[in-house]
Amino acid sequence: MKTTDNSFKVNNNVKIAALLVASIASFFTPFMGTSVNIALPTIGLDFGADAILLNWITNGFLLAAAIFAVPFGRVADIHGMKKIFTYGIIIFTVASLFCALSPSSFILIASRILQGIGSAMIFVTGLAIVTSVYPPKHRGKAIGINVAAVYVGLSLGPVIGGLMTQYLGWRSLFFLMIPFGLLIVGIVFWKLHDEWAASRGEKFDFIGSIIYSIMLLMIMYGFSSLPKIEGWVMLMLGIIGLLAFIKWELRTESPVFNIRLFKNTEFTFSSMAALINYSATFAVSLLLSYYLQYIKGFEPHAAGLILVFQPILMALTAPVAGRMSDRFDARIIATAGMATVTIALFTLTFLDVNTPLTDIIIGLVVLGLGFGLFSSPNTNVIMGSVERKFYGVASATVSTMRLIGQTMSIGIATLIFALFMGRVQITPEQYPSLLESIQLCFVVFTVLCFVGIFVSWYRGNKKSYQKEKKEK
Repeated sequence: MKTTDNSFKVNNNVKIAALLVASIASFFTPFMGTSVNIALPTIGLDFGADAILLNWITNGFLLAAAIFAVPFGRVADIHGMKKIFTYGIIIFTVASLFCALSPSSFILIASRILQGIGSAMIFVTGLAIVTSVYPPKHRGKAIGINVAAVYVGLSLGPVIGGLMTQYLGWRSLFFLMIPFGLLIVGIVFWKLHDEWAASRGEKFDFIGSIIYSIMLLMIMYGFSSLPKIEGWVMLMLGIIGLLAFIKWELRTESPVFNIRLFKNTEFTFSSMAALINYSATFAVSLLLSYYLQYIKGFEPHAAGLILVFQPILMALTAPVAGRMSDRFDARIIATAGMATVTIALFTLTFLDVNTPLTDIIIGLVVLGLGFGLFSSPNTNVIMGSVERKFYGVASATVSTMRLIGQTMSIGIATLIFALFMGRVQITPEQYPSLLESIQLCFVVFTVLCFVGIFVSWYRGNKKSYQKEKKEK
C-alpha cells in the first residue's frame, strides 16, 4: 500500500471514489440521527422507556462521537486516514446491526454508543480524504458536494425515517444502514489503494487522549445528571480534568489537541459561536418530534414531513452564504444568522396545544435560514484564521464543537425533562409537564443564542479568512 502526503497526483477514478465514499458516509450519519429522533416515541412505547432513557439513545451516540473524535483524528494522522475511515465504517455497520436486534432499551443505548465510536472515526477522516486527493482549484467543488450530502441526510431523515418507522418499524432504520456500510467498504478496497498519513512516525499522546476522554465524559454525564448530587460531583471533576488536560497539552511535544490555537481571537470566538449555535439548535428536532407526536397526535411520517422544512432551508441557504462570505465580511453574515436563529427559537417558546401548524412551519423555515446563514461563514472564518499546517486541527475543532454542542443540547433537554417530569414513561397524564418542559427548553436555547450573537460579533473584524484566497 502506498502512503502519500501529497495528494494531487491521483487519477480521476480515485478522486471520484474518494468523494463517493465520503459523501455516502456524510449522508447516512446525519440521516441516522434525524431519523432516530423521529422514531423515539415509537421506541419508547416498544420498550416502555421513560423520557430520560429515550434521550440517552441520542445522547449516548453523540457523547461517544465527541469523546473519540479528537483522539481518532490524531490516530488517523499518524497511522492513515483510509485505515481509520474503513474501520469506522465497519464498526458503524456492525453497531447498526446490534441496534436493529436490540432486545431492550439498555442494549440499544450500548449499541448506539458503539455506533458513535464508529461515527467519530468517520467524521474526522472522510472530509480529510477528499481534501487529500483534490487539488486546491477543485477542492471547493468537491467539499461542496460532500457538505450537500450532509444536508440531504438531514432533510431526508425525518421524512424517510417517519415513513419507515410507521410502516416497517423503527428497527428498519438500523437495518437500512448495513447495505450502505458494505457498499462503502467495497468501494474503498476496490478503488482506494493509497494511504494518507501526514504525521506518520510521530508519537500518539495516550495520556492526553485518556484525560480528554474521561474529562469530557464526566462533564457531559454530570451535566445530564443534574440536579442530583452525583451530577454536581461529576461536573466538578470534569472541570478539574479540563484544567489538567490543558496543562498537559501545553507541556507535551506531540499534543492530541493543539491548545495554543486558542490564542487566536478569531479562531476562539468562532469556535465558541459554533458551540453555542449547536447547543441551542440540535435538540429542536427532538423536542418538536415529541410535541408533534405526543401533543398534536401526528403520525411519525407526518411529523417528519413537517420537520423537513428546517434542513431544506439550511441546504438552500448554506452554499449561498458560503459564497457570500468570500466577498463580504463573514463575521457580519454569521452574526446575522445567529440573530435569525434567536428570533426563530423565541417564536417557538410560545408553543401550546393550540399553536397553528403554520406557525411551527414558519419557525422551522426561519430557523433553517438562520442556521444556513451562520454555519458556512463561521466555518470559513475558523478555517481561514489558522495557518495551512493547522487545517487538520481546525477541521477537528469544527467537528468537536459540533459534537459537544449537540451533546449539550440533548443534555439541556434531558436535565429539564428530569426536573419537570422525572423518570416516567410519557403518557397522556404527562402531556402538560411535557409541554412545559419543551417550552422551557426553547427559552433556554433562546437565551443561549442571544449570548451567541455577541460572541459571534466579537471575533475581530480583520478578514484573515480571505488571506489564503488572496495568496492563491
